Amino acid sequence: MKVVVAEPLAQAGVEMLQAQAGWDVVVTNPKEYAQHLADCDALLVRSAVKVNKEVLAKAPKLRVVGRAGVGVDNVDLPAATAAGVLVMNTPGGNAVSVAEHTVALMLSLARAVPQASTSTVAGKWEKKKFMGTELRGKTLGVLGLGSIGREVVLRARGFAMRIVASDPYVSPQTAADLGVELLPLDRVLAESDYLTLHMALTPDTNRFINRETIARMKRGVRLVNCARGELVDQDALAEALVSGYVAGAGLDVFDPEPLPADHPLLKAPNLIATPHIGGSTEEAQEIVGVRIVEQVVEYLQHGVAINAVNMPALSPEQYRSLGPYVLLAERLGAFAAYISSGNPKAVRFTYSGKIGEGNTALIRNAGLAGLLNRSLSIHANLINALQIAGDRGLEIAETHEKRAGHVDSIRVEFETGSGTTTVMGAIVLDNPRLIQVDGIYCEAPLSGHITFLKNLDVPGVIGYVGSVLGRNSINIANFSLGREQSAREDKELSAIGVVETDNLVPEAVLNELLQNKAIQLARTVDLAH
Repeated sequence: MKVVVAEPLAQAGVEMLQAQAGWDVVVTNPKEYAQHLADCDALLVRSAVKVNKEVLAKAPKLRVVGRAGVGVDNVDLPAATAAGVLVMNTPGGNAVSVAEHTVALMLSLARAVPQASTSTVAGKWEKKKFMGTELRGKTLGVLGLGSIGREVVLRARGFAMRIVASDPYVSPQTAADLGVELLPLDRVLAESDYLTLHMALTPDTNRFINRETIARMKRGVRLVNCARGELVDQDALAEALVSGYVAGAGLDVFDPEPLPADHPLLKAPNLIATPHIGGSTEEAQEIVGVRIVEQVVEYLQHGVAINAVNMPALSPEQYRSLGPYVLLAERLGAFAAYISSGNPKAVRFTYSGKIGEGNTALIRNAGLAGLLNRSLSIHANLINALQIAGDRGLEIAETHEKRAGHVDSIRVEFETGSGTTTVMGAIVLDNPRLIQVDGIYCEAPLSGHITFLKNLDVPGVIGYVGSVLGRNSINIANFSLGREQSAREDKELSAIGVVETDNLVPEAVLNELLQNKAIQLARTVDLAH
């Protein structure tokens, strides 16, 4: 396993990587890291390294990109997903640091701390000029009650502020537990003496602070932004600061960064600006550095993806409990692809029992990967399978059967231009097992080298198969049979056989099996991985 650390990382995190037996850990820098990409499995970055298509193309073995921080602006998520590379970050790792910086900017705005310091150091003594205001009794509006917004609330309560908030994803009870009034956005804008931004950047929040929203704010409001520079229309804010409608602004983030020195915003005397240092504390850097290493190690060793941003979000416990069913779905998908014919049209997944009650996105992706890898030159996995299937026009449907008493099972129906193949499986003694094919019960292991047979239910077929394989020195490890249970007037009954052998049955031997007119289909299914 090769891990490339492309930017400065907490020493404790580096030592944790180096402690992994057999791992090759390369600690490098943004200028030289690219020369180590050809055979690396994991890439750890902060903000300087841009993980784009070109970088991904140089890392064909790359499995995971770990971003030691909250955002992933420097990672091309669509490109990483298409390449099957997991991207994870460390949300909340610097929440306290950013929250404290937010409060520091609020206090600085209330008491003009930077301006007063500059004046005093210059030899002036302007006590009257720097008359301040208290935070006590003022209304703080918090836009976004995520991990950082909540930490700001906890600290603002110590200043005896009234705290109101707007967040469409937070329940009134959650806000009440924090001691926050959850109000409509217009009321938060209109009633806040201080307004702090902690929302995610989306198409809806891009340039959220603009001339129109500023006009809806209370005159004399003070604005703090330690979230994303793109949330603010900087020209509109500059105008509002100069006019005095906005009494002051404390900004730690800009768009672009750094902001050009001649930008009107930087000339406003009531602006306090810092160079994106909200999360830059020794404690925060230690936390995110160690946390991203823990996550990368967990993924590479156990396949558990924590804080993934391009993969279904599940807790570590959920990943572990679903692990056997992820493998089952992948094997069922592969089995269906091997024994079917024709161009793919649709795939339908049915989950029965307790697994049908939870999040099955990971199981679905595994089933899709199993189906797709039978015929693709690129490798589909849990990260990119859904995107690849969508790109190829494959219709996908899921059904959850939550009826009590149902065995935990997965059914995959694979529709092609030639018909529909249905396979069903379950976990038996912690191993994936096939239990049905096209409605015919047949229990067999979903592993190893398999030959699938479909034949008329007539005497002599089993003996014929055994003799053909024996003549060709192919040893049978397991032979499972099944047949239709009810007679049909128009046709003879059909039967199926799942034969596990020590070696993969060659095409020539399959053709020999098909010389028996009762055998209608003979396909190899390679699950020896």
